[in-house]
Formats: sequence, C-alpha cells, structure tokens
Amino acid sequence: MAAKHGNLSINSDNIFPIIKKWLYSDHDIFFRELISNGCDAITKLKKLDMMGEYALPDGYKPQIQVIVNPEEKTLKFIDNGIGMTADEVEEYINQIAFSGATDFIEKYKDKANEDQIIGHFGLGFYSAFMVADEVHIDSLSWQEGAQPVHWECDGGTEFDMEEGTRTEIGTEITLLINEDCLEFCNEYKAREVIKKYCSFMPTEIYLSKANTTDTQTVTAEEKLDTDEVVEEIKKEKEEDEQKFKIRKRPELLNETHPLWTKHPNECTKEEYLEFYRKVFQDYKEPLFWIHLNMDYPFNMKGILYFPKINMEYESIEGTIKLYNNQVFIADNIKEVIPEFLLLLKGVIDCPDLPLNVSRSALQNDGFVKKISEYITKKVADKLSGMCKTEKEEYEKYWDDISPFIKFGCLKDDKFCEKMTDYILFKNLDGKYLTLPECLEVNKVDPDEVKEGESAANESGEKAESVAVDENGEKVEAEVVEEDNSQAEDGAAEDGQTEGEKTGSGAVDENGEKVEAEIVEDESDSEEAEEGEEEKKEKVIYYVTDEKQQSQYINMFKAAKMDAVILTHNIDQPFVSQLEMKNEGVKFQRIDADLTDVFKTRTSKKAEKEMEKQAEEIAELMKKVLKKDAIKVKIEKLKNKKISSMITLSEEARRMQDMMKMYSMQGMDMGMGLGREGETLILNASHPLVQYVLEHQDGDNVKMICEQLYDLALLQQAPLEPEAMTKFVARSNEIMMLLTK
Repeated sequence: MAAKHGNLSINSDNIFPIIKKWLYSDHDIFFRELISNGCDAITKLKKLDMMGEYALPDGYKPQIQVIVNPEEKTLKFIDNGIGMTADEVEEYINQIAFSGATDFIEKYKDKANEDQIIGHFGLGFYSAFMVADEVHIDSLSWQEGAQPVHWECDGGTEFDMEEGTRTEIGTEITLLINEDCLEFCNEYKAREVIKKYCSFMPTEIYLSKANTTDTQTVTAEEKLDTDEVVEEIKKEKEEDEQKFKIRKRPELLNETHPLWTKHPNECTKEEYLEFYRKVFQDYKEPLFWIHLNMDYPFNMKGILYFPKINMEYESIEGTIKLYNNQVFIADNIKEVIPEFLLLLKGVIDCPDLPLNVSRSALQNDGFVKKISEYITKKVADKLSGMCKTEKEEYEKYWDDISPFIKFGCLKDDKFCEKMTDYILFKNLDGKYLTLPECLEVNKVDPDEVKEGESAANESGEKAESVAVDENGEKVEAEVVEEDNSQAEDGAAEDGQTEGEKTGSGAVDENGEKVEAEIVEDESDSEEAEEGEEEKKEKVIYYVTDEKQQSQYINMFKAAKMDAVILTHNIDQPFVSQLEMKNEGVKFQRIDADLTDVFKTRTSKKAEKEMEKQAEEIAELMKKVLKKDAIKVKIEKLKNKKISSMITLSEEARRMQDMMKMYSMQGMDMGMGLGREGETLILNASHPLVQYVLEHQDGDNVKMICEQLYDLALLQQAPLEPEAMTKFVARSNEIMMLLTK
C-alpha cells in the first residue's frame, strides 16, 4: 500500500485536549478500554468461524497480551482477534470515532453535563492519548490477501498510515507513555489496574515485562514448548523430579467464566465463599447470598452477599461492583443499586445498561430505574421466602441484616410494603416475633377483664349493663346494689344465675320505670368490642437499654407482659415509619407510662385521696429538689418493693432524641427541653413513701425525698457527676441512721 499522510476528519483545531479533559475521570481506565476493544475483536473473529466465513487455525488460543517496558517507556496491547485493513483503520480510527463531530461543539455548547458531550461518540481507543505522547497501531486483517497496516499519531489532528510488518492476524497497539504517567509502565501498577477493571473479561489476559530477567521454576511435566529454559536444575537425588529454571512466563490475570455467569443450580456453597473471598478480600464468611439471573425484559446476572457486621449502620460501607458484559464499570452506582443495598457486597453484570462512551455514566433513567426496582424485588423475595421457609436460619441472620432491611424500608416504600410482615423483633426472652405477632402479645385476656370488673364492683363502683324491657327493647339500665348481702342470699336461695338476676332502676324511652332483665346482647357486645378494638391503638412496648431499664423489665415480666428490644440507631426512625404506615399501631418505651396492669385496683374514693396527697408531695418535692416544673403522681403499685419511678412520655422522648440529633449535626435547637415530660411516680404501697406522706415535716423527709428522686432517675440513666456524688454521700448518711 502507498504511504499516506492526512488529517483526521474533524473541524476542531485539536480534539485531544477535549478528550483528555472530558472523556474519563480516571486516567488508568485506558487499560480497560484497550483490553475490552481487543476482547471485542476476538469475539468477532470467533463469530466468523461459527458462521463458516473463517476457519480458526489449529491450536488457536484467544488471548490478549499486555507488555510493559519501563526502559523504553512503552506499553503494548496485543490481541489475536479480527484485525483491521487499511480501509477499516481509515473508517474506524480516522473518521467513525468522530462521526458527527463537526457540529458537536455547537450542539453541546450550552450543556453543562460533560458526559453528554462524549456520550455520542465511540472514543474508547482515544483514551490512550490521556497517558501517551504517541500511539502506534499495527494490524493485520483476517481477510484473505489483506496487507498489514501501520498507523501512528502524536495526539494532534494529523496521522501517518503506511504498510506495516505484522505477520499474524490481530492488532498491536503501542503507547509511548508521557513523563507524567510513567507509573503505568511499572509491572506492579499495570497488574493492579488490570485486576481492577478486567478481572472477569471473557478473554484471557496475560501480563509480562519486556526483556525480563526474572525466572520461575517448573517441573518437567509443567514445562511448555514455548518456555525459554535458563537453567536445568541438578537433581539432589536420582529419584527426584527433574526441574527447570525458565524465563518468567506471562501472568494470567483474569477469570473468563466468573461465578455469576453460571446458573445458581450449578454453583456450590464452597464456590460462592471462594468467590467472595477472592473478589472482596474478606475472610469472614458472608451470612448468605442472592444469585440474580434474569433474561427478560432485560439481561442481568449477579450475586449479592450479605456480610456479617458488628457496627452501626452509618459506618458500614459495602461494595457493589457493576459490570457490562464482564467489563468493570464502577463501584456503587446509586442509579442502578438501591441506596440501602450499597451496604452489601456483590457484583452485578447487566449488558443492557445504557452507558455513555466512557462506560462510567448511565443514560436512560427509566430503564435504569427498572433495573433498580428488579434488584429490590429480588432481595425482598429472598428475605420474605427465608422468613417463611427457613425461619430458624432467618432468625440467626436477623441481628446482622436488620440494619439493611430497616434502612431499605425507610428509603423505599415498595420494599417496606413487601417486608413489613417479615420484620423481626426480639422480645425479652430472646424470641423473635414478626410485627403481626407483636400486636397479639399484650392483648388483655377476657377472663382477666371480667375479674377486674368484678373487683371494681366489689370496691363499690357502679357497673353498667345492657337491660331490656318487657318488649325486648334495649334500655339504659343502672344497676345499684342497695343491699349486697340480701341480693346475694336471695340469688342463692332461688338458684338464679348472675345473668338471670332482675335489676332495678331501669326506665323506658318515656321515663317510666320498667322491670328490666339483665342479659348479654352478644351480637351487639361483640360488634362493640370489635369496633373498640379497631379504634384502640395497639401498643408495642420496647426496650432501648436492658441494663438501664431492668426495673421496668422486671415489672413487665412479673405482670406476664412482653416488650421488644430496639437498641439500634435506626430503630427510632424505623418504628416511626411503621406507625405512619400501620394505622392503630403505636410503639411505646416501657418507661413511658404505667399501665393499669401494674397498679392495684382502688376505689374512686381512694384515687381522689391519692391525687390530693400527690399535690401535697409535689409542693414538697418542688421545695426540696428546687424543681418548680416537677410532676408527681402517687400510685398504689402491685410491686411493693418499688419506691419510686420516673416516666417520660413517648412524645417527649422522641422530641428530645430529635433535638439531640440536630444538636449533633451542629444545629442549635436551644436548651429548653431539660427533663420536660417527666413524671415522678411514688408507690403508695412502699414504706418510705408512706413515711413521707405521714411525716411531711419530719427531720429526715428532705433526705428521703432526694433519695427517692435519684433512685427513680437511676432507673433511666446514669446520674450527672455532681448528682452522683451527692447520692453516694446521702446513701452513706442513710446507712449511718440504721446504726443508731
């Protein structure tokens, strides 16, 4: 062929400064581009063979060689693929890469997105000019009678092309590395970059150093015909195997058939674990994994691993490697991988990804969103399936995977909807419950309700029942026991049951007194109960610190009540979301309030008396503690060993937590919250409280009041240093009183 000198088909003074500025953010990416181009060339040649248009030579081994030469400051990329003719070099290198480039500056002059500028051109080859002062191409086409071609360019708009000297089908690209990028001529650096981008490309990639003096030892059986023998190693014993010292062979750097390309049924547990260790350099076994294998409506394969973690979710950082036809694209691309899954480790290979020329930015947001939604669905399906069919295993994993799932529920409504019934909560006994199971835990037993009502009636309170007149119409009836003993005796004598007793004081709609038979209107009562149950909030009690809240936990256990343990930072926003999405569901910390189950039933008269006492004690406490805003209640608790407690309303606590969060983020939310929302509960059944009630002017009352308050505080949180010092001194003083 005749030598040729010409200009690249572009009307820009120099395209290469633009390429260097906009094409890639990472200069090492030229390795990926040139190697992937070589893979494409080999794939095309193999397809020609399959179609019968070309016959691969015997012993053909597709491969790409990368040769570093630090002495000459060069890098070579050699493939034995389809090759190029002079016309193809003219078309692919000189023109096509820039088709439409004549108007690209005008077209994109108002575009701020740099990726858009490049996204329309196939400029992968030209990434070489980011690190090279000069690039040479030597190629020989597969076509019969084709002549080899040599092309070179120094980064300007001019090129030189002439007949080459290559004798084997394929392409050799030589980069003359510039002074700023000589590190890429280093064998170790080249190995690092190739492993980063090309570990799973479909063609074998070999790395070698030109004119190397390095050697390796092989056995006679391992020795190849292509090996250059440097030395024949003498055998120490006659029976020893013959060994040879040979010139170091090119090093294979990739795996052409990664695990994700296989069907899940073909993969063993050991293979999954080995792949995980190799790719992520993590020798802690993952909890479990999800193998993605989808062909329609788009092609996507991959493996997502759930790692074992022991830290707060904010500090967890996973790695999801994104591939396109086994070509590495990037880590953790949020457009493809849902944000909450970025905490995982894994690989995803999607050939259908709409990439721009740099293979690092995504286009077509709608398509990408579908991919993201599919990944989310597969994760939800896997987790819910495990909860249904492998509940014991699921429970073992829960503590580690719960941050992922809860974070996912906060970030993705669809994921939350799928997972709500498969969220687990650990109760006080260490048993795992789903949300529906939690809602059933503390339901009141109807028998206990009847006993309670009976106890209330025995206390002298009025009882309301459903009464009917002689026509069977329901009327409002008030049952008044005028003579309890007589009524009981009469009922016994007549053999009447409670349901057959005749009540007095019933009136009809005209106000006329009627004889009313007290009966249970089962249908109406059932409907009413169901209606009340639907309207009533279903409370799930929770614990945030098992040690600090141990007093409250003991009370719950004694009352045969249960609570769940929520100790993770993400739990608070998570339960708030569950409350929003599940009407009638409320989460309440066990120290937020005292439920009736912890109190001894008292008459109305006794309650009014305790309210009066509470007002008196509140004034005393305000004076002693110098806290004008303190709230005091006196309750008769079933547990007589408890002297005092503090409750903090759920709303107040969440507000305080929110304020703390904003304060940690550097926002000044003021200091006005203090201990607002707290109520000091004094147990009227405890001797110390009884003493205070009876001796408000006593010598030791002040000291006892302070001690009762500090004891209550200690059940929620450690005392401040000054308060703790006073508490210890006061405790010693109280013990000294016992010695007198």
